Amino acid sequence: MKLTGADIICECLLEQGVNTVFGYPGGAALNTYDALYKYRDRINHILTAHEQGASHAADGYARSTGKTGVVITTSGPGATNIVTGLATANIDSIPLVAITGNVTTDQLGRDSFQEVDIVNIVKPITKGSILVKKVEDLATAIRRAFKLANDGRKGPVLVDVPKDVTAAVTEFEPAVPEAATPDEIANPDSIARVQNMIRRSRRPMIYAGGGIISAGACEEFKQFAELIDAPVCCSLMGLGCLPASHPLCIGNIGMHGGYETGMITAACDLIIAVGARFSDRVAGDRERFGEQAKIVQLEIDKTEINKNVKVDEYILGDAKLILQALLSGLEKQEHNVWLGKIDVWKHFLDNATKPVSDYILPQEVIEAVNELKADDDIIATDVGQHQMWVAQCAKIEAEKTLLTSGGMGTMGFGMGASIGAQVSHPDKRVFLFTGDGSFHMNLNELVTMKSYNLPVIVLVMNNEVLGMVRQWQKLFYGSRFSQTDPHRATDFVKLANAFGVEGMRITKSEEVKPAIEKALAMNTTVVIDCQISPDANVLPMIPPGKTVNEIVTEM
Repeated sequence: MKLTGADIICECLLEQGVNTVFGYPGGAALNTYDALYKYRDRINHILTAHEQGASHAADGYARSTGKTGVVITTSGPGATNIVTGLATANIDSIPLVAITGNVTTDQLGRDSFQEVDIVNIVKPITKGSILVKKVEDLATAIRRAFKLANDGRKGPVLVDVPKDVTAAVTEFEPAVPEAATPDEIANPDSIARVQNMIRRSRRPMIYAGGGIISAGACEEFKQFAELIDAPVCCSLMGLGCLPASHPLCIGNIGMHGGYETGMITAACDLIIAVGARFSDRVAGDRERFGEQAKIVQLEIDKTEINKNVKVDEYILGDAKLILQALLSGLEKQEHNVWLGKIDVWKHFLDNATKPVSDYILPQEVIEAVNELKADDDIIATDVGQHQMWVAQCAKIEAEKTLLTSGGMGTMGFGMGASIGAQVSHPDKRVFLFTGDGSFHMNLNELVTMKSYNLPVIVLVMNNEVLGMVRQWQKLFYGSRFSQTDPHRATDFVKLANAFGVEGMRITKSEEVKPAIEKALAMNTTVVIDCQISPDANVLPMIPPGKTVNEIVTEM
């Protein structure tokens, strides 16, 4: 059958099982949006307030579902506005397909109105970027984009489609989506060696990353952790791969991880990294990270092997297949003495969080959400102190229920991500933890939440400062608070009301749980302004480039 390029885009999306997209229209994308009008009974388009919000919404949709997120924009600023979203998805290995409009092919390279070379702009922050110059190549390009986004280590792909290509007509043949190519184990001989290392270990630990969740390997991972009886320390992206309530789940590792995760790293004799990349926020001093231990890396991306930390052994391939192979023939291990020592470390900093007069403790807000939410409800965060408090305190019991910008650290990520999560899970509740700094970045997306009646509960940890940067200034810059006390006069309750959204303010501990209960009962978008102290710090903290021996426990 003969179809326009715009219709082909819609048909290819349906082929790939896509029923929801996020975006913002504009001149170069008008043909595509005209087609979306015709396909509106099969493709639900969510219009955001800004293209960056759309890219983060597609990202949140992907993180919370495991499917590929889709964002559609026009050319020029419409395309460049999603660059941050693509970079965020790229470093966290999130499958995303961006379809951008562009000027007609005869106007390319002429500095035409709203023309930009988005294909080359995004090359360093995507798995691939494709410019389609002929309508005959369009279907192939879109199908390739979806496959590439999901092959191996997942990530974003951009397809740039000039306006005349979306208007042109060609023959279209439907096709069955090509499945992602399974990443077989590249070095199977290493399986037996790693199993022997596990048998010899008396103090093993597992460093769990987001690759476990990406591979759909959480059940195999749970079996593996239980079989080798090893404590599990999670990266920010790995939280949820093992329920927080599981006795082997120790919690977040790295700069703002628990004291116990730092001590485990410094005292273990074997580190097994699964789907994790030894980022600087985890490894700190990379030369001394786990220097007393043997290190094994289970990884899908060959470029990550020995990139940040030198390893003694590695297995290259899909995490699910690797874990299945390791489980086969490996006997049950027991490490009661080792786990007993860890239990002591867990309580080393008990009662370290001290109340600050006249303010709510951020931990109280998170603990109230822990008590009120269902295990499969979703928590999204922005970036800053509140994000680290969530990593430390939130009970993440299920995979794909914590949405946070790990590698890029994108302030403003949370509003879009929570939209994507709530759209894809109308039967669940979504809680967004944000700071007043992050919230100011993309608060315009409140209009999207209201327009689509999304019952997201936005919890603004409001200390009236840029808390994380201020904490660093306090610790490393002699308390010279340069541009971290912005003296903003924003009234978040009135702001919420201006968007047609419910707003509340809480200033006392006893108000926390009732306010969240009330917000849940409203079943609509609610912004809760949580008044916390500007001097509330995220502790413990291992300074950058340091080890647990230099941990900061009070300021």
